[in-house]
Amino acid sequence: MNLLRRLGLRQTAALGLLAATTLVAAGHATAAPTAVRATTLGAQAAQSGRYFGAAVAAGRLGDGTYATILDREFNMVTPENEMKWDTTEPSRGSFNFGPADQIVNHATAHGQRLRGHTLVWHSQLPGWVSGITDTNTLRTVMNNHITGVMNHYKGKIYAWDVVNEAFADGSSGQHRSSVFQNVLGDGFIEQAFRTARAADPAAKLCYNDYNIENWSDAKTQGVYRMVRDFKSRGVPIDCVGFQAHFGTGGPPASLQTTLSNFAALGVDVQITELDIAQAPPAAYTNTVKACMNVARCTGITVWGIRDSDSWRTGQNPLLFDNGGNKKPAYNAVLSALGGTATTARSAMPSSPSAAAALPSSFSWSSSSALIAPKSDATHTIAGIKDPSVVYYNGKYHVFASTASASGYNLVYLSFSDWSQAGSATHYYLDRSAIGTGYRAAPQVFYYAPQRLWYLVYQTGNASYSTNADISNPNGWSAPRNFYSSMPPIIAQNIGNGYWVDMWVICDSANCYLFSSDDNGHLYRSQTSVSQFPNGFTNTVIAAQDANKYALFEASNVYKVQGSNQYLLLVEAIGSDGRRYFRSWTSSGLAGSWTALAASESNPFARASNVAFPAGAWTKDISHGEMIRAGYDQTLTIPACKLQYLYQGHDPSASGDYDTLPWRLGLLTQTNSAC
Repeated sequence: MNLLRRLGLRQTAALGLLAATTLVAAGHATAAPTAVRATTLGAQAAQSGRYFGAAVAAGRLGDGTYATILDREFNMVTPENEMKWDTTEPSRGSFNFGPADQIVNHATAHGQRLRGHTLVWHSQLPGWVSGITDTNTLRTVMNNHITGVMNHYKGKIYAWDVVNEAFADGSSGQHRSSVFQNVLGDGFIEQAFRTARAADPAAKLCYNDYNIENWSDAKTQGVYRMVRDFKSRGVPIDCVGFQAHFGTGGPPASLQTTLSNFAALGVDVQITELDIAQAPPAAYTNTVKACMNVARCTGITVWGIRDSDSWRTGQNPLLFDNGGNKKPAYNAVLSALGGTATTARSAMPSSPSAAAALPSSFSWSSSSALIAPKSDATHTIAGIKDPSVVYYNGKYHVFASTASASGYNLVYLSFSDWSQAGSATHYYLDRSAIGTGYRAAPQVFYYAPQRLWYLVYQTGNASYSTNADISNPNGWSAPRNFYSSMPPIIAQNIGNGYWVDMWVICDSANCYLFSSDDNGHLYRSQTSVSQFPNGFTNTVIAAQDANKYALFEASNVYKVQGSNQYLLLVEAIGSDGRRYFRSWTSSGLAGSWTALAASESNPFARASNVAFPAGAWTKDISHGEMIRAGYDQTLTIPACKLQYLYQGHDPSASGDYDTLPWRLGLLTQTNSAC
């Protein structure tokens, strides 16, 4: 919204210091929202701040069924063999990252995080390593290998299995015989972890092993003693991986106890290579619930996708059969994660049950003006505009800008049905902790990893407030800023425009902040899911147009439900001076955008493709938001039957932009494919 010119808020290099982000709800404790019940494994795991991943083979990425399931269901990827020593360093000092890079690039393009597997393991070693007998030589070789591999993938790996399967089976509880143990002795594991921390301080460092799920087993106790010792002496270790290769009986009864006891040492625990012979639904349910019941169990990875991809293929141990169909165990896992189970179906891209694709052109019907401003003794409002809306707990919650001759602020209203929208009470947020001063263009979403609602808005900077209860207008925290100052690339390109319309969306790995400048540029910054709301860097121009009116402001970005597709909307000003929306799609939030319905003759939403009741109450289709399928940080929308809450005004009104009589109406898609 191009309103900063009215308020004289020119940007400077010093827009205030980034406030501390102590995310504690003020006042009384409020129950967290019931999680959105997702229909895919990764999306549902993300509701509790966890991941659900799969082991992936580079050679299968060209298999359409395999890739479709991978991209739809999983938000974490572990290379199955491509990061092991015999592939990455087949001869001393000569590294081969090609196969692993295929997986890393695919995951990055699809917003999936990565587990590195594995750096030091007695198996799948090239002969030149197995044959080393000199202590100093092997120590140097091990350290150089860890450093070389981790440096290549620095910043791209969530967690590394630094040492894998170093403990012996049976009753000894001691290290197994290996070239590392035999030549370097007991200290090789500690050495590996210290080297790994120096190579990539940001990556989580894990020990990974099998048959350590039963608490009473000697092998489990041996690993436990090692982790306890490492934590007591400051040896860097962040997590323990439990491979969980189970027989038909599933996990031991003590699995949750084991996970809890390790977590109590101050490490995350993860199920890293899950497969269960014959995939009994109850066994999968028990395994997932054991993880869900331990706060520091941060994720689950299955070792393969279809039964035909498994190293135990004859035992049919995975969640999808050879044809890519969901097995009963799939629905059991989804339900245990808290999601909505679906009937088994083929995962082939050509399947009739695949998600409907967005059309290449759109048509809409519009309501009349549903929401008008409500003035009171202290607020004389000319227009209500820039709405953000979520449906939660049986109500629509709408946040919007209020515009008047004296400036802008924010308002909140809620209602159960659109027929009640016009009569809903308006709560002005300048009376809350958000306070007075310029506040405009809100966006609201629930950030599931922190169990907090976020309200994002512009203040001359990109600002936000948090709240444990979206229905409490007095519960919002005072404004904090995402940036300490305007990113330099924006300052360099903004020209005579204004820094406006901040928009946050997250995938499983990163959160992205989009913004506009009224000068033909769309900007994007990013931070990790774990760092959010801090750490937004790497600000780039995500899209631009030499005609500033063609890429003006009010960008929205959404995840399209059931597909690997994102939808970008940007408001433009047409040749007739009226506002409308153009659209683009991409397979990843950090990727390039492909035009969808992006012209005046084929717009996403413009008066020309909207049917109005009894004449057009507006000829502008301006700043608003899609009605989402959920309410979390992924901003997921349905693929069809779209609805869009937008601002418009009486076509005969004229004068200053900021004091036009803006009202809110609702578009409903009329050419839906489903």
